[in-house]
This record gives sequence, C-alpha cells and structure tokens, in this order.
Amino acid sequence: MKITFKDELTVSGGRTDEEIIERLIKSRNIEDVEHYIDPPSPLLMNIADFGYKDEVQKTVEILTNVKEKDGTVVVYTDYDADGITGGTILWETLHLLGFKVMPYVPHRKHEGYGFSIKGIDSVREKYNPSLIISVDHGIAAAEKVTYAKSIGIPIIITDHHLKPELIPLDAEAIFHIPALSGSGVSYFFSKMIYEHFGDKAPPHNQQRLQRNFETDYVSIASVGTIADLVPLIGPSRSIAKYGLAAFPQMDRVGFKHLFKEAGIEGKKITPYEVGFVIAPRINAIGRLEHALDALRLLCTTSEERAYSLASKMGTTNQNRQELVKEAIVEAKQQVEQMGEKADLPRVLTLVSTSWHEGIIGLIASKMVDLYSRPVIVMTQGDGFLKGSARSISVFHITNFLRSLKDYLIDAGGHQQAAGFTLKAEMLDAFREQVTLQSAKLLKEEDLVRVIEADLKIPVTAAKLSLVQKLEKLEPFGIGNPQPLFYSEAEIVDAKLFGKTKTHLKIFIKTPGVTHAPLELIAFSAGDRYPTLTKGQTICVAYNLEVDRWGYNEKLRGRAKDWL
Repeated sequence: MKITFKDELTVSGGRTDEEIIERLIKSRNIEDVEHYIDPPSPLLMNIADFGYKDEVQKTVEILTNVKEKDGTVVVYTDYDADGITGGTILWETLHLLGFKVMPYVPHRKHEGYGFSIKGIDSVREKYNPSLIISVDHGIAAAEKVTYAKSIGIPIIITDHHLKPELIPLDAEAIFHIPALSGSGVSYFFSKMIYEHFGDKAPPHNQQRLQRNFETDYVSIASVGTIADLVPLIGPSRSIAKYGLAAFPQMDRVGFKHLFKEAGIEGKKITPYEVGFVIAPRINAIGRLEHALDALRLLCTTSEERAYSLASKMGTTNQNRQELVKEAIVEAKQQVEQMGEKADLPRVLTLVSTSWHEGIIGLIASKMVDLYSRPVIVMTQGDGFLKGSARSISVFHITNFLRSLKDYLIDAGGHQQAAGFTLKAEMLDAFREQVTLQSAKLLKEEDLVRVIEADLKIPVTAAKLSLVQKLEKLEPFGIGNPQPLFYSEAEIVDAKLFGKTKTHLKIFIKTPGVTHAPLELIAFSAGDRYPTLTKGQTICVAYNLEVDRWGYNEKLRGRAKDWL
C-alpha cells in the first residue's frame, strides 16, 4: 500500500480554513466554483436539455395515443435501488396522470437483469400492454426489443448504462443519459410527461405531482443516484444536493417506516445513510426475494402495509449480511488455494454452486478490497453461470468482459462494475482467457493499493471550524469524495472500543508541537492495536467530521489507513 497526496500545506505556511478549502477546490479541477457550490435546481432542467427534443415529441405522441385508446403502459424497471427508485417515480407519475399503468420488476434469479424473452412474454400474458417503458436498463437489449416489436409491443428506453456497439434501433425512442443514474433519467423523463399531461389530471393530483417533483421525487432520485455510485457532478450533483435537502419535507409512510426500522428516524439524511442504510435494504429484497415489494413500500399510502414491508426489508437485509459473511470465508479459501499473493492471477475468477445469485456482486466488492485487483464471481443458475464483476479504478471491467464476448451470452455495466451470463461448458475456457488477457493488460504496480489524499496538512490545521466550512462542498460521494487529508503524526494514545473491542481510537498530534490531540476512529481495525505505541510516528490518511453525539459538536477524524 502507498499513501500519496495531491497538494501540501506546510507547517510554516498559511493554513487558514479558507486556504485549505481553496486548495481542495483547485485540486478537483473545479472551474465554475459558484455553480459547483450552488448547483441549479433539477426543477430548472428538462430532459430536452440533454439533446432529446425529437424523442420528447415522439414520446408525447405515443402516450397521447395510448391514453386515448385506454391502453396499458408497463414500467419495466430494474431490481436494484436505482431501478426501484426510478420505477417508483415513473409509475406513480403515470398513475396520478390517469394512465392505466402497471409496474414490472423481473425476478433476479428466474429472469435476470433487464429485458428477457421470458420477461416480455410474462408482461404480454399479464397485461397485454400498448407500451413498455424501461427504467435503468434496455440500451444493451437490441435483440429483446426487436422481439417485443415483432409481437406488437412498442418499447421506449430510459437508461444510463454503457452503450454497446449494437443499440436497440427497434425502440420507439431512446433516452440514454450516462451523466445521470437510472432514477435521474426517470426523474427528468417523468417530469417531461407531467409537464405535457398535467393540466388534464384532476386538480388534486396536479398539486400532488407538483409537490412530488419539488420534494419526494427528487429525494427518491437522490437515493438511486447515490446508491448506483454515479459521480456527483453536473446534473447528478443537483439531484443529490436538492434531493437530500428535501427529505425533511417528504411525507411518505414507506420511507417513514423504513427509517424507523433502520434506526435513522429524525436523522439528517446524507450520502452515508443512503449508501449504507437505505439502499442496502432496498437492494436486499431484490437480491433474495422479489424487488416488487421494495417498489410497493415506496409507493404505499397504508401505514400497516408500510410497517410490514419495512420489517420484511430489515429482516431480509440481515439475512443478506449473514450470507455474504459466510460466502466471503469460502471465497478467501478459494484464493488461498491459488497460492501466494505474488502468484495470484491479475483478475481473480471465483465460482461456487452454493452462493446465492443475489449476493455475488457483494462478494466481488469485498474481494477487491481484500486483494486489490479485479474480481469476477460466478454461481450456477438455470443451466448457466451468472457472473458479477468488480474492478479497480485503472481497469474497465465492462470493456474487458465485452472483449471476451465469444465466451459470454451477454454482458453490461460500468467501468468498475459489470454483470454477465456464461454457458456452463465455457467456464474453463473463459477462466483461462481471463487470466491470459488480464496478464497482458494489468501490470503488477496497477495492483498496489494507493490512497491519494487531497491535501497534506499538519494536525494543528484540523479544526472544527474547517469541517463546518467544508460542508458547503457537500454532498460528498463518487466524483466528489469527502476531502481526504494526510498528516505525519505522533501517536499520543490508542484505545480499543465497541462491545467486542474490534474498533480502534488513535489520538494524534503534530510531532514536536504541543496542542490538543485529534481523535481518529478506525472501525474493524482493533487487530492493529498491538502495533501502535505512544510516541510512534505514523503517516495517516483521514477524513474530518463533526461528532454530534448528544448536544455537543466535537471534531474527530475517521482514519482510512496509515503506515
């Protein structure tokens, strides 16, 4: 592991809060600082602004025709948190506008991601729709869209995933916006529909929709945006910033009971609560059960139903955590059987018949953290192998998988995350090619874990006033990470904490300078306690935060790692 930094603030130089913030903004190559700190409201943006004026006109014409003939629209959404939140926005918008509309969420195990022949046939049998609109998928489904058209079902696609060589030209319209999440595309697409059809809806529904686009829908879209790890820049930053700020105005029983079950009722909703509390519960249903229940929770107006569904999501999330914990043990054993770390393949491929298909992405993510290299995880499913891959920043895993398309049935995703399907008989050949090709593309130095801090500062520069001023750069997330500082520090003290003493507190100061020490917390790092001694000098990377426990505000840091 290496710890580096982009810029340095010396002990002797100026180190005001304002200078530190100025250095941080400069290191992120932010040109329009005012626009960055105060981005425009999503209410001021339209989907036509992304270059889809002609598609807007065609969509309006199609929906007008469907409504006049009392046809059914099916919102065919993905089963992850991004798809469920985007599906919620679009389904509810059409419903309140008076369209006959049904949601459809494919079953992860039986139908797989996105469109499938099986799923399209199921939709036709259940609803005989006049139109299908996709949410968070479809751009890579040319064959399935052609099939739907051949049986008389037109499709409009809304998606943000990586565009393949062959796009679905048989779609009636395509709204593909990589700068947004699936839920972000759905927000602007739904707002466009509301603006065209809203005046024909009952007055009560018009008022409700207007309020929803100002509060509920932008908050719901922020969940999908943050959960899907979309860079929080440009229009996605607007959705995240305004969406998080609007949560206190939301009056939706599903979220109320979800927050209560998760123990965050009344708390400020930040990217942390979304990424580590809310989204995992939504995702857990799609991983282990049927994600339609998650959509039902977000849309329901029944207190009793909301309580029941939120409880189910909490229990399912706990089950998911246990399954992942057990699977990681087996995955680590597989890696250990491959030999010493120096002898491991550049890309790890792991296979087990016992792993639940819904958790293989989580297994892959954890293994990337442990072994600092791309990881492909596969499990059996209906005569095929279902795979999920996660990667390091320098390796585009979706492009890599698509370069091996001769071995795959399908593949799609982003730069650092992908999903695919493989014929079982191709497994050995596929694994061999993964090892051979990745050895050519990845160097040993690419696999060294590097932590790059924004700024090197003396510990004395870490102040409560600094953290309070840093809050104007929020929300933090992918593309706009929480500022990471680097300090050469002297250990004043170290303590274990937590019920099982698995967490660590380290108290540090600037060497040779007398001042109040800075408390750093390091979760799940208790095993490193014996390596720390008073007076020891370490190089540490850490975030700064405000500890608001009780009625006092106190400065503390969260250690990312140290040498």
